[in-house]
Amino acid sequence: MIRFVIKFKISLFLLLLMSCIPKNSKIIDYDDYTTYSGSDLGLTFHNGTWSLRVWSPLANDMKINFYSAADGDNPLGSESMTKTDNGVWLFEANDITGTYYTLQAKFEDKWNMEVVDPYVKMVGVNGRRAYVGIPSMADPDLWDQDRGPEVKAYTDMIIYELHVRDLSMNPASGITNKGKFLGFTEMGTQSPHGEYTGLSHMKELGITHVHLIPSFDFRSIDEAKLEKNIYNWGYDPLNYNVPEGSYSTDPSNPFSRILEFKKMVATLHQNGIGVILDVVYNHTGFTEESSFNQLVPGYYYRQREDGSFSDASACGNETASERPMMRKFMTESMKYWLEEYHIDGFRVDLMGIHDIETMNQLTKEIKALNPAAFVYGEGWTASSSPLPDSLRAIKANTSQLDAIAVFSDEFRDGLKGHWSDKEDKGFVSGKKGTKESVKFGLAGAIAHPQIDFAGVNYTDKAWAREPWQMMSYVSCHDDMTLWDKLKASNPEAGEPELIEMHKLANTLVMTSQGVPFLHGGVDFLRSKNGVHNSFESPDSINSIKWEMKGRYKDVFTYYQHLIRLRKEHPAFRLNSAEKVRQYLTFPETNHELVLAMNLDGSAVGDSWQTILIYYNGSQTDQVVDVPAGKWTVAGESGTLNLRGFRQVAGGKTPVAARSALLLFQ
Repeated sequence: MIRFVIKFKISLFLLLLMSCIPKNSKIIDYDDYTTYSGSDLGLTFHNGTWSLRVWSPLANDMKINFYSAADGDNPLGSESMTKTDNGVWLFEANDITGTYYTLQAKFEDKWNMEVVDPYVKMVGVNGRRAYVGIPSMADPDLWDQDRGPEVKAYTDMIIYELHVRDLSMNPASGITNKGKFLGFTEMGTQSPHGEYTGLSHMKELGITHVHLIPSFDFRSIDEAKLEKNIYNWGYDPLNYNVPEGSYSTDPSNPFSRILEFKKMVATLHQNGIGVILDVVYNHTGFTEESSFNQLVPGYYYRQREDGSFSDASACGNETASERPMMRKFMTESMKYWLEEYHIDGFRVDLMGIHDIETMNQLTKEIKALNPAAFVYGEGWTASSSPLPDSLRAIKANTSQLDAIAVFSDEFRDGLKGHWSDKEDKGFVSGKKGTKESVKFGLAGAIAHPQIDFAGVNYTDKAWAREPWQMMSYVSCHDDMTLWDKLKASNPEAGEPELIEMHKLANTLVMTSQGVPFLHGGVDFLRSKNGVHNSFESPDSINSIKWEMKGRYKDVFTYYQHLIRLRKEHPAFRLNSAEKVRQYLTFPETNHELVLAMNLDGSAVGDSWQTILIYYNGSQTDQVVDVPAGKWTVAGESGTLNLRGFRQVAGGKTPVAARSALLLFQ
């Protein structure tokens, strides 16, 4: 009787417990799913036979639907697929070249939506149907001889971030293929002022790599109605292994986007510029309707305890990189871009959503193919994640990332002010208490004995093992442009003062250890009319206003000289933490907005034996006490002359407001 009462009470408790769980809850152990280790998922062609392999271990049935066109009512029929080992469904044929297809998986008695294969490499307009073809048939001439630029050390790189459309859409660009991959292939284009634009501008500026924000096939643009001129950044992935169709001259031709993307890469390589691709594996544009979810419901995504989709991306879902088949997909996708499209590196969007093990594994495999390939990412999430912090590729865990760099928001916001508060000032606009954050960035986010980490924003310790693990930047596509941010936070300042702050901000970026990253157009005061996040703003806001280059030619020339300064002097590119601690020091100054940095150039073979820089973030001229000796002034009052303006003998020396004084021996 007692045993019965106990059993009854336990049963009642379980019933009450189950009643508290939402009805849509699905408690599933995805670790129990069988996995597939082969490298032939998706569509392959061998000895005249097409083979399509799709992983869907719980499906009851799978069929492939054929069409004669990329859209419209033109079915050719359907074929059943055969379930093989490890949850893989197989279809083989030798007479389907040039057709389009979709997949449907059946679970119990219900057929899911028609989707394309997640591994798809060729699609028609809008990417809703896959195309049966061979991507290498769209190779440009001499593609097999194409090579990216040599990279001896990551700290040698100077990265320039661009949106494909932004480069060319403005009427002043002088570029014919506006908004297209081919816009990057046009040489000698000029603005109405006669200034170089596009590719010729990038060469003139001197950058080493261009970073393309998402250029894979994303879902927010209707490729069949490009006359609507809709704009988007592209952080809504549809097909990860296919270039975006709206950036091609003919989205309806499956070969066009491939050929033109490759022509863009080849042309950039021929001009000594590498290509970094912005990849967004942390979430998908669709959630319930995505290819991932229609073929293997739930598996590719993380869930909350109630079974709903977790959302660390703030875009409706987050992928589960720690699950073997998602890890496999990410790794094989990035390797595909490396091999098929000759990409030189990757920027990983919201990398903090991914797990450390996945990031290390995929980077290892990428570097096995191309040792010079560079991987970097955002070391944070947009919202909370069920994956524990200890397992995530967040900034605090950078030391556990084997060959990956992370953006420093400490340096960024220390220089210009908090990213989300348009009124907040930074070091360059005279905000006190920012000095340690700036020193943190100058040293490359490593442990340095002269940094008081209690005074650094967002962190209380170094997070980089080596300086190349820190991406040094003050602005990017996100949030306000540097110009707009400085203007909003300094309403009392006139244009000359704002230009001085602007120059000083990227002087600090370009003379810091780490890998410098410039927002495209920053070199002539790019503005988006104060728009904070312009992902859906029109071209009138987003396009690079090339006429501004002629108006602010002195600013462009200054940035050009900053790049030359970094390239010519290895003291600014120390490639180990030990060298930074040994050869970079911060001499004391008597003002909380004047920062000094000393570099021992002789120790690293620099032609400048000693380099001394005073950064004055205050809004008034200051006087510094330069050590006695024969010093050459190479930079002052927002100007640079690498041969030197004049010489000073040390002692009391003025430093203009909002500027850097650069001295060498």
